[in-house]
Amino acid sequence: MKKIAVIAIDLHRGHLDPTVATMPLPTDKCKQVINANRVFFDECRKLEIPIIHLLTQYRNEQEILSNPAWYERANDPNATRKNVGKHNLEGMPGVEVIPELWDEQDILIDTKKRYDCFIATDLDFVLKANHIDSVWITGVNTNSCCLATSIDASVRDYDVTMVSDCVDTMDGEYYHEAGLKVFERAFGKVRSSKELVGV
Repeated sequence: MKKIAVIAIDLHRGHLDPTVATMPLPTDKCKQVINANRVFFDECRKLEIPIIHLLTQYRNEQEILSNPAWYERANDPNATRKNVGKHNLEGMPGVEVIPELWDEQDILIDTKKRYDCFIATDLDFVLKANHIDSVWITGVNTNSCCLATSIDASVRDYDVTMVSDCVDTMDGEYYHEAGLKVFERAFGKVRSSKELVGV
């Protein structure tokens, strides 16, 4: 029997609280993502499925802008990710999981530095220590962090499902759908929260 965990990616104020977000989703999308994940997490906790939150956080801009693609976007005033160089630096208000999505029994990994949640974190260790072999992916952004992490989990031989109504992107609906299609075509499953837990 599969042992499941939820990997909740960047459900923090830096994306989902329009009052402080440096790389926000549209306001209506923020509300949708928060509400969908809140309901899903509540059901998962009832089923004793652990929630592992991955939180992006940087010591300084250099840690961000050492990535060539991010450096390029930081210098493009038309890029959706133009604020990447100022995103989730230590001490900023955005560096906090949305309070209504956090529970004391959840696990927090706050060393995420790149789109792929396995890089520079102990995510793989946490999964193995808890005997997890199946992961359900939620969070932001569908076409970058969620996609990169889902693919990496798949090639590490985890059974991976992206939860379609619990992920979204600041890049718009086209890229949200594209991310789901790319993943489902070759790497794992895409299911709604209702299909997984009945809500």
